[in-house]
Amino acid sequence: MYKLSLSSFCTCPNRDGSLGFGGCIFCSEGGSGEFAQASEADIDTQIERSKELVAGKLKKKPAGYIAYFQSFSNTYGDIKRLRELYLRTINREDVLILSLATRPDCLGEEVMELLRELNGIKPVWVELGLQTSDDRTAKFINRGYETRIFTEAFHKLKAAGIGVIAHVIIGLPFEEPEDTLRTISYLSGLLHEGRHIDGIKLHLMYVLSGTKLGRLYERGEAHLYEYSLSGYADMIADIIEHLPQDIVIHRITGDAPKRYLMAPLWSADKKRVLNTIAKRLRKRGSYQGRCFTPPKDFT
Repeated sequence: MYKLSLSSFCTCPNRDGSLGFGGCIFCSEGGSGEFAQASEADIDTQIERSKELVAGKLKKKPAGYIAYFQSFSNTYGDIKRLRELYLRTINREDVLILSLATRPDCLGEEVMELLRELNGIKPVWVELGLQTSDDRTAKFINRGYETRIFTEAFHKLKAAGIGVIAHVIIGLPFEEPEDTLRTISYLSGLLHEGRHIDGIKLHLMYVLSGTKLGRLYERGEAHLYEYSLSGYADMIADIIEHLPQDIVIHRITGDAPKRYLMAPLWSADKKRVLNTIAKRLRKRGSYQGRCFTPPKDFT
């Protein structure tokens, strides 16, 4: 299967004034969805355009596609419009999974009812932007919710039988490697009826022009632990070794639009980054769960 990056034309409560303005300090105008299809296009047009973009990568016809609504908070908006949009998407024959990126504080009962309905048709994944389990860091980056809200959302979604994927950023302001590993420990300790989160996405903290973080970086006030490529490869290996084996790793780095990238510049060469990580894993003999020890009391 191939993932199609799409837009639901939603915004975010951390941008429209409900919780705040401007979003998280690293958030760009595209809401981390710079590669998603133009939101003004109807969903069928978006899907066909996105299929054309991935066609060049295909060696054979895919079994189907994951419809990934990436930008901003895709459970935040008029519930009637969202229901029509997601039903139209999930009922397409070529769409096998629906994946929605959103915030854990955007899962009210109407939304949960819709997610349960959709999940009864085909599998639904909900991707939640945790980024860090440290509430002090979360406050600095203007995340807009406490970590306990993520914990509550995890249990709510798992109780509804919906897949949960957590996003974690490596190299956030004021955070060093041990802080990131504490976030991994938090996620590894979350259990609902014996099951962990279903997946995790690991993102490098890159700095984009036009963001609040970019402005802080220019003034030398970003307080970033600036990983070298080698150091980042070791961090990824550490995380993989500390993750339980039943959590699917969906991503081990992120790449920014090069025209906006301020730092780290080595992240622009994604192939080199992936090759460096692969070599480091082989050299260390790393494998998922190698250093994972279940805590005495799971949350």
